[in-house]
Amino acid sequence: MAIPGLGFACRPHVPLRIPLFPCVSKAIPSVNVSIYVYICIIYIYIYIYICLFVSMHSWTREWTSSMIYFAGDGKVPEWKKLNSKELGISTSKITRPTRKVLNVLRQKGYQVYLVGGCVRDLVLNRTPKDFDIITSAELKEVRRSFSWCEIVGKRFPICHVHIDDAIVEVSSFSTSAGNFKRDLSSSEYGKPIDCEEKDYVRWRNCLQRDFTINGWTLRPLLMFDPYERIVYDYLGGMEDIKRAKVKTVIPPSTSFQEDCGKFYTCSCTNDGHFLAFSKLRYPSLFDEARILRAIRIAARLGFRISRETARFVKNLSGSVSGLDRGRLLMEMNYMLAYGSAEASLRLLWKFGLLEILLPIQAAYLVQNGFRRRDKRSNMLLSLFSNMDKLLAPDRPCHSSLWVGILAFHKALCDQPRDPMVVATFSLTVHNGGDISEAVNIARRITKPHDTSFYELLECRNLDSCALTNEVMDLAASVKRALCKMTNEQAVSLAMAEYPKAPYSDLVFIPLELYLRVGRIFECVKEDTGKKSVSKQGSKIDYESLALGTLPEVRYIFARIVFDTVFPLNLDHDHA
Repeated sequence: MAIPGLGFACRPHVPLRIPLFPCVSKAIPSVNVSIYVYICIIYIYIYIYICLFVSMHSWTREWTSSMIYFAGDGKVPEWKKLNSKELGISTSKITRPTRKVLNVLRQKGYQVYLVGGCVRDLVLNRTPKDFDIITSAELKEVRRSFSWCEIVGKRFPICHVHIDDAIVEVSSFSTSAGNFKRDLSSSEYGKPIDCEEKDYVRWRNCLQRDFTINGWTLRPLLMFDPYERIVYDYLGGMEDIKRAKVKTVIPPSTSFQEDCGKFYTCSCTNDGHFLAFSKLRYPSLFDEARILRAIRIAARLGFRISRETARFVKNLSGSVSGLDRGRLLMEMNYMLAYGSAEASLRLLWKFGLLEILLPIQAAYLVQNGFRRRDKRSNMLLSLFSNMDKLLAPDRPCHSSLWVGILAFHKALCDQPRDPMVVATFSLTVHNGGDISEAVNIARRITKPHDTSFYELLECRNLDSCALTNEVMDLAASVKRALCKMTNEQAVSLAMAEYPKAPYSDLVFIPLELYLRVGRIFECVKEDTGKKSVSKQGSKIDYESLALGTLPEVRYIFARIVFDTVFPLNLDHDHA
């Protein structure tokens, strides 16, 4: 290729090593020095641009290849079609609204599958929290098939089908394919050459869900045809279930974070200690919420997080503070409101996330000498353990319940109380504010309290008047504790005594939730003759509990507190 005006020609291929410039100057001695310098600068810019282009191309190929090849062991996962009966899957666990949506779409000639966590839960013989459906029908066709159906989402639209007061999420293969721009024709993606078209569509969707929509989605990702009774496993998910491990599809060593359009990479030592974040020019598909999702899945299933993924979660724990406050509340509610709160709190503490998300509760654990891998319990964990006994993935509570428990425990930490005061307080909350009745019932309690909790004092045999005053004072303390939990300055001071702890003034409890929690305890007040409506009977109305109906939430709160202070299985040493 000739360069006009310079009197010499060069090959189109530009070497990745800059030639010696004196040689060039000898070849063109007549060129003005300033022009020569200008040409050299242009040459350097061209060279840098080509180097970056080649490096980026090489990095992209290596990165995208690792996304498929590295299933934790460096191998392409084997495609598997498994008989659901042999896996012990019971279709009776599929809810009626989900069945109706599946039947309607199948009768119209479309392919329908259950995907994601619900399939995993069915394999584990657990009741899924919800069911997600994917179909070969276009979203517009899905919407026309049901009387009440809406398409939500702009970037990754799905259908919300309303059936019997329930919402069933339906996505489409065509929408997934439209949002997935990567060329999958290459064999480097692990696609068999002679695969059937339906297999290809299902496999493509698995990859799209893993690496485009969900970012670094945690395995397993399974697809279940309830009519053919076949479970499709394209990414090695069943092997993870057998090993009871939670791990990422992409190698955790490729640790990138995306925060509001700014891209970072994590620098860490060989032993996994976090050093710093640095800006990275290459985009990342990582979502900070995946860290919390790893905790949630491990806690809910009782799985362990693989060593590589655990290091990744710990090193990037600080990145969760960049999440939207509403998203943080949603993720925390998923962890604490569905029957795995105690396990979630233990894992949050183990991986250094609790001091960022709940610094007040983290300070409590530090003050009590609670180690990261501690197997012991305390009053905070016992409260949530007793709450877990009443909840399940398909029987959650409203977020106001667990926030109320956190505030109640904080009040007891600030000022320990007589067990009779705690019992009377919980009974007053339950009956809607009748302190006199609560005092009379509390005085008849003969069960021993758990003396292992420093939040509980020795019984002092208070008279009715003193007991009433103490209950009122405890109610005021709970309200003050709730205010601290929603005050950035108070939250930031929680871990101030521990200089090695990360700074956090994170408050994700919105005003509406704060007011709702306050209403749980507002019935504990001076006897004015006006009482709130209390729950009748002892059977839990889980629909009301999920909606946050006050009588139901108050009843469950009182039951949790009472079972914690006066446990049925209390051994003689504690008594």
